[in-house]
Amino acid sequence: MIIVVVGALFCLLSAAAFGAMAVFGKLSYDEGASVDALLLVRFGLAGLVLLAIALARGVFRGIPRRAVLVSLGMGVFGYAAQAGLYFSALTRIDASLVALLLYLYPILVMVGAVLLGRERASRRRVWALGLAFGGIVLVLSGATSGRFNLTGALLAAGAAVVYTCYILVGDRTTADVPPLALATLVCIGAFGTFLVNAILRGNAGGITEISSAGWFWLAVLSLVSTVAAILLFFAGMARVGPSVASILSILEPVVTVASAALVFGEHLSPLQCIGGAIVLSAVLIVQWPTRIVRESEMRPTEQPEIMLT
Repeated sequence: MIIVVVGALFCLLSAAAFGAMAVFGKLSYDEGASVDALLLVRFGLAGLVLLAIALARGVFRGIPRRAVLVSLGMGVFGYAAQAGLYFSALTRIDASLVALLLYLYPILVMVGAVLLGRERASRRRVWALGLAFGGIVLVLSGATSGRFNLTGALLAAGAAVVYTCYILVGDRTTADVPPLALATLVCIGAFGTFLVNAILRGNAGGITEISSAGWFWLAVLSLVSTVAAILLFFAGMARVGPSVASILSILEPVVTVASAALVFGEHLSPLQCIGGAIVLSAVLIVQWPTRIVRESEMRPTEQPEIMLT
């Protein structure tokens, strides 16, 4: 019982760390960080720390070379695009709205899996799909904040679509890669993309313009909302299982909305709150297990993806 409680606590702490990422990103923007600089520092620092931990644990042993290259490629192309869209959206619209739009990805993954023939449609999933899109209509129609604009909303929705493709591709191509190794390789691959981008643009993506406070928030974003969040999730999932870990992760957008309201004074209209609650309910319906599955019966892909954002 104690193990389960500790595991649930780890999952909730991980969700809180991931959820606070948008706030840390906006705080770094206020201190001179650009989107390019944030992504370069975030993936570089997180990738370096995760690499040291992964090497110390020997998680790369026995991984096929092809799987390593595919994992790096997922970071170079998939996660670099997803993170770029996400953090670009944060410069245009409120963090709370970005979080709710991004959290459509579990529903989109379900739809993609059904269309690809990997899963079967069910009445429960059809209801969840209808609820999710109905909720998003309410979220967008109730967007009365001056921080809302269509481009920002499209960037956030694009991040959800790209992340959906990332999960569907990774589900079949990286099943034999341990989660910690996969997260490390994805971070390194994404860092490579943003390093090349910084070199081509010059001025290292604007790093020289970041204040000391900005560097602090970038370090917190990298170490707390990336490294610690990932390790806490792994530790929690090992104790409570992937299904419970996925359900507890729904706390993530809630933390984003609450922290953005506390730090920046952002607020959702009543209509948006209702829409957001409907979206999260739909996600919960999709992720709630239909039966108890023993660990020995699980396929390698039956574990939640790690959100690096």
